[in-house]
Amino acid sequence: MKILLKKVLIVDKESIFNNTINDILIENGIIKTINENITETAEIVFQEKNCIVSIGWVDCFSNFNDPGFEFRETLETGSNAAIAGGFTTVCIIPNTQPTIHSKSQVEYVVQKTKQLPINILPLGTLTQNAEGKILAEMYDMHQSGAIAFTDGLHPVQIPGVLLKALQYVKSFNGTVIQMPIDKSIGGNGLMNEGIISTKLGLPGLPSLAEEIIIKRDIELLKYTQSKLHITGITTAKSVALIKGAKAEGLAITCSVTPYHLFYCDEDLQAYDTNLKVNPPLRTKADVVALQQAVLNGDIDCIATHHFPHHSDNKVCEFEYAKNGMIGLQTAFAAINTALPNLSNELLVNLFYTNATDIFSLRKNSIKENQVANLTIFTRDGNTTLNKENNKSKSFNTPFSNKTLKGKVLGVITKNIFHKN
Repeated sequence: MKILLKKVLIVDKESIFNNTINDILIENGIIKTINENITETAEIVFQEKNCIVSIGWVDCFSNFNDPGFEFRETLETGSNAAIAGGFTTVCIIPNTQPTIHSKSQVEYVVQKTKQLPINILPLGTLTQNAEGKILAEMYDMHQSGAIAFTDGLHPVQIPGVLLKALQYVKSFNGTVIQMPIDKSIGGNGLMNEGIISTKLGLPGLPSLAEEIIIKRDIELLKYTQSKLHITGITTAKSVALIKGAKAEGLAITCSVTPYHLFYCDEDLQAYDTNLKVNPPLRTKADVVALQQAVLNGDIDCIATHHFPHHSDNKVCEFEYAKNGMIGLQTAFAAINTALPNLSNELLVNLFYTNATDIFSLRKNSIKENQVANLTIFTRDGNTTLNKENNKSKSFNTPFSNKTLKGKVLGVITKNIFHKN
């Protein structure tokens, strides 16, 4: 099959065609020709105004709930949501039933996803059953295809256990992922502790619970000289702590969710359970600091934290609602709306380049004779997510029927053009 993309802006700093407008001819999944005007006939010809093409995007922290919680999401429906959001690679967290804590569970994901249209990469647990007590079989999982290690929704609380994990992964140059949550501080908190939580009469979760565990983990990283990724940071001080650790030469990186760049705790005044997340939405000042950190390049990548939930877990009192929202389909448009001045190069760094470096993923480039693994998008146009075009099995999102700026037009992966 031949696919011809006409007059697209190429954004790929590894390509000689970077920041140029060209045609791209793809034949049988391989980029055959790139030049200003390709006249060769093709089965699919695609041309849109102000169209941009980059290497296919990577999400490094999503929950596809399979095995065990398929009523929320499956590997198939998660893949469809990812494609609609422009992602061709998704790293899925191990909080399933059973947890992905041994090579057999890793192999289950690897084998089951071979025929799916995107690349789904399993994250293995750091500890058995993600209980934070005894180290899991990380080397065996690595050999079977786990690309990094995390206890996901249950970050390791015992310093000695995390220290051993950081030491253990050094044997194969692995990366540890932590969500910044100290469960012993504000464990019953439902939202950010502050003026708004007091006004709403809801127990608060202080920013200290995030910042103190980042401080701790930085010290453990300094001792072990391993590799650590902090996902879902939410405060200005978290940014400063990680920036300082980078300046010391530590192998530390971080990611932020699209919704922490878009919403703040003030948006919870209507008690919308779709905005109940953990780590929680912080203050407006924190949102501004996170946005500036993205523009400065201090935040390495975007993690959607796509956490589907059945409606029963969201259509209830705020106290009883589960944490999390779906986020794959709205990630790009939410960030493009919140940060309209973000350059194309920085945007692609956030969605692709940095993640491939952090997790040692196979790199592609928009060059002739390379595999065509592409995301096609425009920073113009609009995205509106509703129940009719939602590809996820769940619909727990505050972005429902909200018009966002920018649109993913399609992806090309595994020799198939998925047009939105």
